[in-house]
Amino acid sequence: MKTYFLVACALAIGSILNAQTKTNKSNSEYTFTIVKSIEASPVQNQERTSTCWSFSSLSFFESEITRLGKGKDFNLSEMFVVRKIYPLKAQHYIRMHGNNNLAEGGGFPDVLRVIKDHGMVPEDLYTGKKNSKDPHNHGILEGTIKAIAKPAADPSTQKIDFDFMIKTIEDACDNFLGKAPEKFDYKGKSYTPRTYADATGIVPDDYVVLTSFTHHPYYEKFVIEIPDNWAWEGVHNLPLNELQETMLYAINNGFTFAWGADVSEKGFMFKEGLAVVPEKSFDTMTEMEKALLSIKPHKQLTITAELRQKQFNDYDTQDDHGMHAIGTVKDQNGTLYYTIKNSWGTKRNDCDGYFYASESYVLLKTTSIMLHKKAIPPAIAKKLGITQ
Repeated sequence: MKTYFLVACALAIGSILNAQTKTNKSNSEYTFTIVKSIEASPVQNQERTSTCWSFSSLSFFESEITRLGKGKDFNLSEMFVVRKIYPLKAQHYIRMHGNNNLAEGGGFPDVLRVIKDHGMVPEDLYTGKKNSKDPHNHGILEGTIKAIAKPAADPSTQKIDFDFMIKTIEDACDNFLGKAPEKFDYKGKSYTPRTYADATGIVPDDYVVLTSFTHHPYYEKFVIEIPDNWAWEGVHNLPLNELQETMLYAINNGFTFAWGADVSEKGFMFKEGLAVVPEKSFDTMTEMEKALLSIKPHKQLTITAELRQKQFNDYDTQDDHGMHAIGTVKDQNGTLYYTIKNSWGTKRNDCDGYFYASESYVLLKTTSIMLHKKAIPPAIAKKLGITQ
């Protein structure tokens, strides 16, 4: 799909009204027609970190800044968000005596929390790297935070000085990621993180997180039971058909959404730029049939709320990865796919870091989405008690 990214970018600025693109593989039979494409910032690379939640959220917000008419040159600092979240996560871990997640992963509400409480800074001013040529790699930092927090979280150890332990973790983050700026000059203006965040036009309270599961009541919020939801944030629960309606309504009306999903699936073929759920089970496929999935379109499985719930209950669906949905396409059979922007750089697949996820894949494997409250169909927002 080498041509895909160029086509999508042209569509986003209105230069092309209808276009088709084929996969880059010489034997591929896929042909996609772009239905809707929304402008997105360049693909970034989270490299050797599990900070997809920050990269996907800020990619989403960069598209939101453009949609809000605040400009197209905003490149927000993912590591500023990460720097603010790591000590908060350690606090929760210590207060829970170690019975909480303390890893690099996180969720969309974490980014909303940072923007609301701390503001934002440009990527140019805070990369989270001492050497710009080095890849992001938080293995040592994660190990250091755990080495400090684990003894402090053990109630059998001697009495601890909580404030001192957190200050020690803050210092470790500063030493590894750099001290976040409190005031800065940027493009001829003076800012604090708060005033810079205000300049983006992003109002955190305007954004909501949605999901669809049957083990909690619909139209209510619940704390989604995934390890990376370390802060026990609540999400709004919708019937599956209404989550489907919301995602399509958002894209068709010029809104993108941040997408949390499971990507550890046989049908997730990032190298080929595809994520599919064929109607025929992988367990009953021959090796030839599996190989053909990346060659030509296959009929997709019909997804039900019961199947979705079962896969979540059985750990077949887990909260693997955060990404950014920026549009839709259809293949030559009329099957709908979402255009997904990833954060693994541009060299790991054949379509410059993007891929197409079939609607069946999205319906089955979504753990949550984040979007502007005006991107929700009004009747559904009313059921959720969300004022638009």
